[in-house]
Amino acid sequence: MNLDELLYEYIDENLSRVIISGAGKDAEVSKIRIRPVMIQGKLMFQCTLTKGAQEIHKNYDKTQVIVQIKVWMESFRQLQLEGRFVQGQVLVSKKGKMTVKVKKRREEVFMPLNLEHNRSKRYILEEGTPVDFLVDLKVMTKEGKIANSHYDKFRQINRFLEFVEDILPQLPKEREVTILDFGCGKSYLTFAMYYYLHEKKGYDVNIIGLDLKQDVIIHCNKLAKKYGYEKLHFFIGDIASYEGVDQVDMVVTLHACDTATDFALAKAVLWGAQVILSVPCCQHELNGQIQNDMLDPVFSYGILKERMAALITDGLRGKILECAGYETQILEFIDMEHTPKNLLIRAVKKGQKAELSRDVRQCMEELHVQPTLAKLLFDE
Repeated sequence: MNLDELLYEYIDENLSRVIISGAGKDAEVSKIRIRPVMIQGKLMFQCTLTKGAQEIHKNYDKTQVIVQIKVWMESFRQLQLEGRFVQGQVLVSKKGKMTVKVKKRREEVFMPLNLEHNRSKRYILEEGTPVDFLVDLKVMTKEGKIANSHYDKFRQINRFLEFVEDILPQLPKEREVTILDFGCGKSYLTFAMYYYLHEKKGYDVNIIGLDLKQDVIIHCNKLAKKYGYEKLHFFIGDIASYEGVDQVDMVVTLHACDTATDFALAKAVLWGAQVILSVPCCQHELNGQIQNDMLDPVFSYGILKERMAALITDGLRGKILECAGYETQILEFIDMEHTPKNLLIRAVKKGQKAELSRDVRQCMEELHVQPTLAKLLFDE
């Protein structure tokens, strides 16, 4: 499939969003976001161009937006397309070679689309409505106003809840849902998850937060008791040795350092978790292993080797999870301008664990790497 075919087939009312990024060195616009809107009963596509701190909005019909996208892709390196039935990616090499990849979803993904034209930014937790745990965590004032110093955290919480919202059809409503949050820290997102699932959506949830810091765990348990969150509990412990439950519906691991993420992912697979949400951090393991004669000139620059090793780490994690029976996506968590740790691995169980695929093994052999996740799940 080429770019024309991708755009004409999937730029329609089933589109969730298109993100165009990787601007050229001299480009005035750093990113472009596209979403469908209804204007006077006609399907249009709103393009938001980020230019420094400014955002410029332009509306086009289908034919016009396809022409614009083709023009933009002459000076941008990457396009990501998300829709109900498909994921698409376009990559442009430095020499101008364009690669188009399309992955049709096995099942339609629930994506609540808002086609209003002049919509305000939709937040699951709305500004102006006080939420107790956000007030105590200093994100909100008692009047519901977001503290300036914590606005990025407020956006991050809402972005995370959007990912949770997307996977709601995977969680049973007829019984208790068990969720484990490894490395919960101050638990902004843990409290938000409980509040959203139990208070707003009516799920019977049992959420367990796990962290190594005793003072943090004590404080979070006090807050959970204060709010009457009877099935939200925090314990001291590490990811590798936790044996507190036999079955889990969802595993969340946010910013677990280096191979701690791998142990959490492996635990989730062994438990048969239906959903995994993971934001990896500090991917050091492969940086000390990776080796490839062709790439050695690039690897001589330490910072580039480190970044490439981090991306390869998460790419292999995604593929290993696919071999373990999960449909896996790697998505942008929040904008790079807010944190460099901005990739989220979302995995939904769709089948049974098979063998590690030949292409994954070949990739590992070519790069001389042995990821911990592969060892945990597939080494005899």
